Amino acid sequence: MSLLKNVGTIGGLTMVSRIAGMAREMIFSRVLGANAVTDAWFQAFIIPNVFRRLFAEGAFSAAFVPMFSKRLHGASEGDDGLEEARSFSNDVLSVFLPVLIALVAVLELAMPAVIWVLADKPVDPQGFDMAVDFARIMFPYILLVSLVTLFTGMLNSVSRFAPGASFPIILNVILIVALLFGERWMDSGASVEQVAYAIAWTVTGAGVMQLAWLYIWVRVEGFRPRLLWPRITPEVKRLSIIALPAAIGGGAYQINTLVQLYFLNQLESGSVSYMNYADRLNQLPLGIIGIALSTAILPTLSKFVGSKNREGADRIQSDAIELSMLLTIPAAVALAICATPFVTMIFQGGRFDLSDAAVTGNVLAALVMGLPAYVLVKVLVPNFYARADTRTPVYAAFISLTVFVAFNIAFVQRFGVIGVAYASVIGAWINVGYLYAIMRLRDQYRLPLALLGRIARQLLAAAAMGAALFYARDLLSAFYAAGLFERLFALLVLVACAGIVYFGIAWAIGAVDRERIASFTKKRAV
Repeated sequence: MSLLKNVGTIGGLTMVSRIAGMAREMIFSRVLGANAVTDAWFQAFIIPNVFRRLFAEGAFSAAFVPMFSKRLHGASEGDDGLEEARSFSNDVLSVFLPVLIALVAVLELAMPAVIWVLADKPVDPQGFDMAVDFARIMFPYILLVSLVTLFTGMLNSVSRFAPGASFPIILNVILIVALLFGERWMDSGASVEQVAYAIAWTVTGAGVMQLAWLYIWVRVEGFRPRLLWPRITPEVKRLSIIALPAAIGGGAYQINTLVQLYFLNQLESGSVSYMNYADRLNQLPLGIIGIALSTAILPTLSKFVGSKNREGADRIQSDAIELSMLLTIPAAVALAICATPFVTMIFQGGRFDLSDAAVTGNVLAALVMGLPAYVLVKVLVPNFYARADTRTPVYAAFISLTVFVAFNIAFVQRFGVIGVAYASVIGAWINVGYLYAIMRLRDQYRLPLALLGRIARQLLAAAAMGAALFYARDLLSAFYAAGLFERLFALLVLVACAGIVYFGIAWAIGAVDRERIASFTKKRAV
């Protein structure tokens, strides 16, 4: 299975999910508006949403996939490997499920305390009670999505990436449908609060459907998940030891997001919204490129590392870096040059006016300077996970977090919300630098000079593309705040301009290894 095909599958489905998520947020604001009920709903939703990102974007899989893959592919006979992998997954499931049930039960009881910590002070009694109710309704989603991630890891180990990459789409589509029905219900006399409670129940219902979707595919691939009497086997214990730091290390971006809220709350009203809107656009290439590559290369890296195939592991790592930078560098430059036009075309309207779009655009222009770093973290971390080393990414994450906090303290009052964005950028590049330095010191990987040369050429091609966009964006300024079709036309023109200029020049000046790109599209035995 080629790397390009795997990344295309995961990235394409992730793009659909991210676009659906953006549509969900637009519809949510139009149906329920911005009020005490929606504040309570979003406050509650952040809890399962953060857990979803931590697990679904690779934290548990980072620990589970190498161990599962080693059993599946390590045996000399395929049947023996499959049986060993089945036994391991059943042991994990039988321990994992009771722990999750206990966690959900404890936090359901402690939810008032959890919401109090997250809530703004002083706490509004009515909003607090609703937030507790909403969180208790939605919190079981964590249990469901964790089991989904277990099944996704099993499927990823046999290079079946589509089901795991597609399950977030189910949540977004179901919520969109529920919101549209909620709008009709409100026309019949239902209150905003009633519809919000219904949407909260929909989150948990969507989790049930996601679990059913993954379970079907696991059965199709020949696995037979079974619940046994829980046994803490040595391998289950080892997985538990690996999984916690993997969640922390792989979830550095989410940890930074939570810490970020503390500093944003010190600023003027609207700062959290500006950062959230900017980050929604920043997350598109991060999810499509970084998470797709991270998910795609982990099983193959695990096999190469397990068989001590240094050449194969280095090749996969270099391929992932080259492909990620080939796509991420132009995305970052385009988002920086056209930040305000993009924000205006996508979000402006109703209560979100042109001045809001301008501030959000400035935040986005700053935030995307760290986009290549966030993607590189996603691409480098699997090299450590393939070696069952989850501590190093944790150290990197905490060093990055410390730098992030320090620069926030220095920037937040002087530069406001843009200072918070710059602090995030600096922390991300520190993270990358630390990870790569450790890999070189341990002689696990070294960037080839030829690859560095191609990345330099990619930067030249991106600079030429940026110049073209700088000129084109002003020609289309009348379309950005116009009607739907005018906005779509301007968006398509800018994207087409960027793609033609960048990839045309990149191909002409040798910014890509043409032989390697050709080999990506071919199946090769490994």
